[in-house]
Amino acid sequence: MNQGKTLGLILTGIGAAVLAIVVLWALVNNDPAMTASAKVLAVFFGLLISAPLLGFGIYTLNKGRAEAGEERVIARQRKLLNMVMTRGQVNIPEATLELQATRDEARHLIYDLIGKELFSGYVDWEGGVLYSSDAGKLKEGGRCPKCGGKLQLAGKGLVKCPYCGTEIFLSQ
Repeated sequence: MNQGKTLGLILTGIGAAVLAIVVLWALVNNDPAMTASAKVLAVFFGLLISAPLLGFGIYTLNKGRAEAGEERVIARQRKLLNMVMTRGQVNIPEATLELQATRDEARHLIYDLIGKELFSGYVDWEGGVLYSSDAGKLKEGGRCPKCGGKLQLAGKGLVKCPYCGTEIFLSQ
């Protein structure tokens, strides 16, 4: 569990405990000098003290959960990059199993790595293979590494083969 979630749980617990103590004190206090309006005022002040703790605790807990989700995505991206760099080519269905992801999630991870310019190589979506490749060789040859067809520029850092559909991603 990360620090944000821990802090959120602690603050929420303290806020709930303060509110519970004040409410219980007001309910069980049988002092004849304590009027009903005084008890309501005590509960109001208890709520005034505990509301910021509860609010900030819930906010911090939610932020911690979001950060934990981002950390999981980064860990998956790191694992995918390591698989491609060490193996040279990765079967996408096998990678999705190793990453415990769906095919769409794997595609999103790949495109995100490309967008961050952390990956250069090419993807054969039809064959389901992700290749690590030297971008300089791809730029010089102008030929598809899969079928040998002439490549066409399809976007910034993206070259696509019009014959087999292979996408080649070039880092700057």
